[in-house]
Amino acid sequence: MKKLLALVLTGVLGVSVLTACGSSSSAPSAAAETASTEVAAASTETETASASGSALDKDTLIIGTNAAFPPFEYAGDDGTPAGFDVDLINAIGEKLGKKVEVKDMEFDSLVASIGNKIDIAIAGMTVTEERQKMVDFSDPYYEAVQNVIVVNGSEIASADDLKNKKIGVQLGTTGDFIASDIEGSEVSQYNKAVDAVNDLLNGRVDCVIIDANPAQEFVSQHAEELTALEGTQFGFETENYAIAMPKGDAALVEAVNQALKELKEDGTFDKLVAENITGE
Repeated sequence: MKKLLALVLTGVLGVSVLTACGSSSSAPSAAAETASTEVAAASTETETASASGSALDKDTLIIGTNAAFPPFEYAGDDGTPAGFDVDLINAIGEKLGKKVEVKDMEFDSLVASIGNKIDIAIAGMTVTEERQKMVDFSDPYYEAVQNVIVVNGSEIASADDLKNKKIGVQLGTTGDFIASDIEGSEVSQYNKAVDAVNDLLNGRVDCVIIDANPAQEFVSQHAEELTALEGTQFGFETENYAIAMPKGDAALVEAVNQALKELKEDGTFDKLVAENITGE
């Protein structure tokens, strides 16, 4: 899912800094407008959060995620958010001695909601310079790269092949921002990545750009029809996932980082990776 504004493509794509999604026309893209809205909304909200003290003062931390980005977050059997990120933030909550309440939200609304509707966001969110202006991030906890999902037999195999293609993406994600800067691209944005994959299966888009783990998850469900191509052959750079928190809440950031450190040292982190991601 989830998974942005400062990724760099190779010269083949003819761009250097990735910013937002939509198309490659000169008009502002939908994702660029979304990012601008996030900045404006988040600036006021984070100032309020900073003035009201640390979220650590609360007994219960409200966590925002987007349960449409497996294996990091998805709707469990009972409909509530589940997955690696959910298990990780629950483990962090235990370390902090806090109750954790996880809310499922649209991915592109998470940043603007931090310090207002939610205390923390964990949703396979990539650290970018633009987001760092609005929120503070924990130490990175996972390294990822984008994949390109195509139908079996597709001629798409390189950055050049993405030009002038219909590309499906999840709104507000890295794939969204990458696609907007591809020459001649016609970008379709979806609130859920699975909807982009379904449109690929139905021939409405030529490919889907999404993080590697969710890509492999979707392809495993349609192995006879779909293939996930590694982003390295398209010049996509590695990105880091981190936990987003209110700007200026240094106490919360320090506490979360310490909890992450302890979870890695005591083996809990690796156990969660094995259970949710690698399947070991």
